[in-house]
Amino acid sequence: MLETADTFRAILCCPACKGELMAEDGGVLRCGDVRCGKSFPVVAGRPVLIDEARSVFHHRDYQSARQGPASEITKPAEGTDGKARVWLSRIPSPSVNLSAVRCFGIMKRLLLERTAAPVVLLVGGGIRGKGMSALTGEPAIRLINVDPSPNSTASVFCDAHDLPFKDGSVDAVVAQAVLEHVADPWRCAEEIHRVLKPNGIVYAETPFMQQVHLCGFDFTRFSHMGHQRLFRRFAQIESGAVAGPGTALSWAWRYFLASWTRSPRLAKALALLGRITAFFFELTDHLDSQRPGALDGASCIFFLGTRSETVISDGALIAAYRGIQR
Repeated sequence: MLETADTFRAILCCPACKGELMAEDGGVLRCGDVRCGKSFPVVAGRPVLIDEARSVFHHRDYQSARQGPASEITKPAEGTDGKARVWLSRIPSPSVNLSAVRCFGIMKRLLLERTAAPVVLLVGGGIRGKGMSALTGEPAIRLINVDPSPNSTASVFCDAHDLPFKDGSVDAVVAQAVLEHVADPWRCAEEIHRVLKPNGIVYAETPFMQQVHLCGFDFTRFSHMGHQRLFRRFAQIESGAVAGPGTALSWAWRYFLASWTRSPRLAKALALLGRITAFFFELTDHLDSQRPGALDGASCIFFLGTRSETVISDGALIAAYRGIQR
């Protein structure tokens, strides 16, 4: 069940100092710690809990955010442009995901074994990520959608570098295709660790062999080893390839074609051609995406684990290498 801001106000906190938030007249939330005292606007019922001093986002960016409850801002655009988007969405694309359905099934089982109404924080990816039906289809699971984009369906606008949630307040965190788009993924991983309850669950998917996407908001890639190190403060349940070398080849083919022009419009057309013609590359990932060579050349990596107080050493990580170069 997708939650609105009012239903989880008790676990929100100031993104700057983690102090209590107090509602004021005029649609404003203010930090109750007098040493901080920062204020945050509420736009269309959705708090903008962003510390402008530590973020690339600013409160003024949200003044034109769409009206209405976040759960209702999900309808596709109408008209010619909207129809074109629907048609394009039907074209095969390099979007293999061989881990999400299984991992979300594991997450759902573990959560419901522990508590009757688990709270799951969806960081950046929203409710449309692959495999999410295991969580969205379970009424007992309370989903909180957060995102910094003014055009998102987020219940709370926030920056993953400073999550506005109290320590140990959520049962699970999901970050699908998010951590490549943040400036400091290590700081975000620490925030995920902080907001999780003891033994809370994290599931993250992050690209390895993928080209730049989302314009300037694209910073980092992780090998399987690098991704494990990012989550070294978590006990691993499972990790591996979301999509293998076939999908990586599909991405490379699209970007190779698009690189032959300086025209953004033509580049999009060439990328679309690549998207259509490279469809069969990704099918090879279904053969065995977890074989050692596939892991070394994977398009995307996942990690499923639980919050731990033990930090895995670099030596232990290196010894656990599963690739072909042994």
